[in-house]
Amino acid sequence: MSQQPSASDAPQPEFAGGEPRLVGRTRHTELTLDEIADLQPGLGRLMPDVSERYWILYYAAEGGNWKLAQYCVNQIRGLFRVGATTRPNMRRYLEAFGQGHLRAIEAALAQRDFAAFEIAYRKGIDAANAMHAATNHPEVIWQLPPEPPRHLYLGPVDAEQGSTPTP
Repeated sequence: MSQQPSASDAPQPEFAGGEPRLVGRTRHTELTLDEIADLQPGLGRLMPDVSERYWILYYAAEGGNWKLAQYCVNQIRGLFRVGATTRPNMRRYLEAFGQGHLRAIEAALAQRDFAAFEIAYRKGIDAANAMHAATNHPEVIWQLPPEPPRHLYLGPVDAEQGSTPTP
C-alpha cells in the first residue's frame, strides 16, 4: 500500500542568510528570483526594438498603411511599459514621450493626415535625442533611415476584406 506524502515531504524553501531563497526551475537550470530579475531587459536592450518600430511607423504612415502604423505605436507603448518597470528611474522620460509625442502621432494617424503625422513624428525624434542627452547618452542620436524596411509591405491594405497585395 502506498503512503501519502506528508507535509514534511513537500519542497521546503531554501534559505540564504536567514531569508527564504525563491527558486525557479527549468529543464536546464535553477534560477533565483534575483537572477530572473537580472535577466529582465533594460533600455539598452529595448531601445533597438523601439527604434525599429519607430522606423517602420514612419514608412507605414507614408505608404498609407495606417493600421500597421498604429500597431507600431502600440508596440512602442508596450516596450516603454517594460522599460518603465525595469528601469523606474527612466519612467518619467518614457511616460512624457508617450503622453506627448506618441499621443500627437496617434491623433494624426486617426485622421490619416500624413502632414500632421510627419510634424509630430519629427518632433518626436528631436525630443528623443534631447532625452538621450539629458540621460547622459548624448552619443545616441536617432535619425530616420533614408530607406523603408524591405521586409514589410508598407502600402495600403484593405482591412475590411483582409486582403494583402501581391508584391
